[in-house]
Amino acid sequence: MAPITTLLVANRGEIARRVMRTARAMGITTVAVFSDPDEQAPFVAEADEAVRLPGSTPAETYLDVDRVIAAARAAGADAIHPGYGFLSENAAFARACTDAGIVFVGPSPEAIEAMGSKLAAKALMTQAGVPVLPGATVGAGTDALEAAAGVGYPLLVKAAFGGGGRGMRVVRGADELSEAVASAEREAAAAFGDGTVFLERFVEAPRHIEVQIFGDSFGNVVHLFERECSIQRRYQKIVEEAPSPAVDAALRSELGSAAVAAAKTLGYVGAGTVEFVVDRTGAFYFLEVNTRLQVEHPVTELVTGLDLVELQLLVAQGERLPPEVLRATLDGHAIEARLYAEDVAAGFLPVSGTLDRMRIEGAADGSVGGTGGGPRLRVDSGYEDGSTVSTFYDAMVAKVITWAPTRAEAATRLADALARAEIHGLRTNRDLLVGILRHPEFVAGETDTAFLSRHDPAELGAAHVAPAARHLHPVAAALAGQARRRADAVVQGTLPSGWRNVVTAPQLTDFDDGQSTVTIGYAFRRGRLALSVDGERLDGVELWSATPERVDLSVGGVRRRYDVHQVGAVAYVDSPLGATTLTEIERFPLPGAAAVAGSLLAPMPGSVARVLAELGLEVALGDPLIVLEAMKMEHTLVAPHDGVVAEIRVDVGQQVDTGAVLVVVDDAVSPD
Repeated sequence: MAPITTLLVANRGEIARRVMRTARAMGITTVAVFSDPDEQAPFVAEADEAVRLPGSTPAETYLDVDRVIAAARAAGADAIHPGYGFLSENAAFARACTDAGIVFVGPSPEAIEAMGSKLAAKALMTQAGVPVLPGATVGAGTDALEAAAGVGYPLLVKAAFGGGGRGMRVVRGADELSEAVASAEREAAAAFGDGTVFLERFVEAPRHIEVQIFGDSFGNVVHLFERECSIQRRYQKIVEEAPSPAVDAALRSELGSAAVAAAKTLGYVGAGTVEFVVDRTGAFYFLEVNTRLQVEHPVTELVTGLDLVELQLLVAQGERLPPEVLRATLDGHAIEARLYAEDVAAGFLPVSGTLDRMRIEGAADGSVGGTGGGPRLRVDSGYEDGSTVSTFYDAMVAKVITWAPTRAEAATRLADALARAEIHGLRTNRDLLVGILRHPEFVAGETDTAFLSRHDPAELGAAHVAPAARHLHPVAAALAGQARRRADAVVQGTLPSGWRNVVTAPQLTDFDDGQSTVTIGYAFRRGRLALSVDGERLDGVELWSATPERVDLSVGGVRRRYDVHQVGAVAYVDSPLGATTLTEIERFPLPGAAAVAGSLLAPMPGSVARVLAELGLEVALGDPLIVLEAMKMEHTLVAPHDGVVAEIRVDVGQQVDTGAVLVVVDDAVSPD
């Protein structure tokens, strides 16, 4: 086969940037495709060429086979890399590429088809001698209750096509089955274009272990060791590592042999992953084969020193797997944390908006790194300062990955890097990730898929901020604000800051820290700073310097530097005490209309999938009222308190913005 010269990446965000980075290093011209919301995204700017796919939703853009093929033809691309998600495991797309004379960077359409249905995959793996869990199909004409009885409870309802936790529900009894199946079918149809689901025996609190496989067209098939992916929320991985702390040499050999057997059964060519669950006895069972590159592939790269995207491109060009792949070894330990824009305390609700800043000190953007060169920190992200996280796609902001000679050192360095990171503008799961990485169970390697069921994510992810930050961070924000106003002054710039006729009166600034209001008083008297917090004088203060971006301040003999990032009325303060978001309160606010008491507000932009509320219905706190679809997931919104549904302000299919009133629940109780 001829070498690839022009590569279209049929994806977006961080994986598009990741693929293009390696392609450029190999001298390959890169082409991006982009939807309307992604017009200004970094991956578009970084591509050599870009083709617009008009529209916003995945269905009309990144999932449209004809449009993607047309874009490749327009750009003269001789190959397409699908990334992960979207069309990466779509056999029809792989076949359409071949029919168009374009190299598909992935396995054959036949291998994708064989594994595209998890049901067919389980049957094939059984024939290959790979252990599988009991399961059953659910569809038209199927008695779901009878099928479930054959599988046994507890069980999982799973999407037959797709993954990532979408279209998946745990069912512990027959009374939960009908709603779980219906909900999973809707979510699977929305995410993957196919609502087929099946039932599978649910293993309580297993470890989720997956094995990286690679094959070439000359019959060479290898495994590149395992990854532990047990820390999950909503069946989506958020912390992954290689190697697994629970896998010894013997189990590694068994898992690797099973994975290679699965790959050979498929005649597999390219990168893939065989996923298993491992129970407390060490017995393992096949879950699925992902016929693509995985989100968590960087941890394998860091412990092997191999560039998996480069290998994909070499194999797609018809080359053999290089010798270093055939004799790959493990070196050190790597851990990846997925940074999501989401509200953990609200049940992992995705968040959209502008990412004002993302700075992670010591990070090398996307370098394969690792393996013997000392501790490394890598960040793979689809966003930069000022980027918009939209409602149309996955809410992952970045993957932060570290390598070190030992697991303990890797975990410590990753937690520290995340804790010190400046992530401004969006609520994220950063504090949850830090809490996980520092938790004694994780440090001891005693993790499983029930980790976040045993440990309340809201408590585990509570902001790691020292008590002193409650008054010192607003002080820093106030002093940075006065420095900014001095710097911006266009008249009488030589007057002392805060000058007034009544020299003893301080300047007052009020901040909302998300829990309460903090009032900071400051005055410069004969060159010295006087400070107060909520009317109480702050003693032992020495101001070393103050600029709009940094305040150097001693309080009680302890000197600290506070970084302040101001965006409108919001001040983001980062210091050794932690990170705080403060909103300066207007001194003379304009009158505005408040939401009606008892309003159920939209926590994010989205589309109304179902309206469960009925006018006049008596409801209790926590009763489901609205199902909102956002970022390819369904989110059930519940009654804010006991009462009666007085108003329903939305219809099914309606698009709503954050803060929109959906339902009003009156406190009054309906008469008998």
